[in-house]
Amino acid sequence: MPRFVGPVVNVTVPLGREAILSCSVESLGSYKVAWVRVDTQTILTIHTHVITRSHRIGLSHTDSWTWNLHIKNVKESDRGFYMCQINTDPMMSQNGYLQVVVPPDILDYPTSTDMVVREGANVTLQCAVTGFPKPTVTWQREDKNKITYGEHLVDTVEGDILNLTKVNRLHMGAYLCIANNGIPPKVSRRILIIVHFPPMIWVPNQLVGAMEGDDVVLECHSEAYPKSINYWTKLNGDIIVSGEKYEPILVDNTYKVTMRLTIRGVSPSDYGTYVCLSKNSLGETDGQIKLYPLIPSTVAAKATTLPSSISAVSPDKGSSRRLNSSAANKTKSNSSKTSHRRESQQSETEIRSHSPNSVLRPQDYGSSIRTCLPSTFLVVGLAIYNTVTSVNSILYSAQIGKSV
Repeated sequence: MPRFVGPVVNVTVPLGREAILSCSVESLGSYKVAWVRVDTQTILTIHTHVITRSHRIGLSHTDSWTWNLHIKNVKESDRGFYMCQINTDPMMSQNGYLQVVVPPDILDYPTSTDMVVREGANVTLQCAVTGFPKPTVTWQREDKNKITYGEHLVDTVEGDILNLTKVNRLHMGAYLCIANNGIPPKVSRRILIIVHFPPMIWVPNQLVGAMEGDDVVLECHSEAYPKSINYWTKLNGDIIVSGEKYEPILVDNTYKVTMRLTIRGVSPSDYGTYVCLSKNSLGETDGQIKLYPLIPSTVAAKATTLPSSISAVSPDKGSSRRLNSSAANKTKSNSSKTSHRRESQQSETEIRSHSPNSVLRPQDYGSSIRTCLPSTFLVVGLAIYNTVTSVNSILYSAQIGKSV
């Protein structure tokens, strides 16, 4: 009596490939081996002959006991059980299963296509897939940014449907619907979401200072979609055009625009308010930047010591004489080791130490006063200097007239 040598091994093949089911029998003798489709009870082959009319069915007999059933270009309809049987009495048989796997595919309908929505609307994206086993669907952004999903930011979302509520400009971009069931290759569909919204302008620095002669750059940031028209004007509405004086530059990135205005060689007439404007079909907006003059910081003059002697006019002899001042000499010799404050105090002491009958010349007073005044009282010092200079000029003229 014949007997089977091992079971019929189950076979899994991708769609469109060739499937081979093998049945091994010993001691067959005069008996015959047949292949039968179980679900339809269709006889496919008997012994060395192909019975079915399907050109995709074939048979091979590799050795004296193995019978191979070939199914070419397999279809999903070929999936099922196949029986290898021997025409003994009673009949001997065993079954093997043919699994046909299908790589994932994305259907054109009802899969979503690119869409344009207003900011604040709700959006539903659908990805219709086929394949066996049933593919899983994963959504992600093409730019690898996180998806704003409800109140969370996530890298991916699982499921055939992606619901986005109250979309804003951050939702704008391309989304990928990726289908995978473990059978290569994975497939994906790109769906673009375009969000329309009116322009918005952000000004980083609303006050910009510059000194005369400097170059200065004013900057505004605009967001709008559809893409906006962006330009600069002065406060009176005059549009600023590119030239030797002005250079407006736009840096575009999707719905974001950086507006820069370079003003070369700032002059007094350039100070004032500049306006950056952004317009699209949904609205318009503007931002203002005020350019104001910068006054160079006043650096206090380095303190200087009084000369070792001060020239004055003697009211008695009508001739010029010099008054020696030990305090001035001491200040001069130690100026590199003492502070500005001590130098000023010594200078004041020196001025007060002269004889009340001596009259200083205006230039001597000026040198002393500039030395003793701190920089924080420069304005008051100058006023005192002007007054003292006027008085001493009169005294000086009187003394000269008396000596003559």
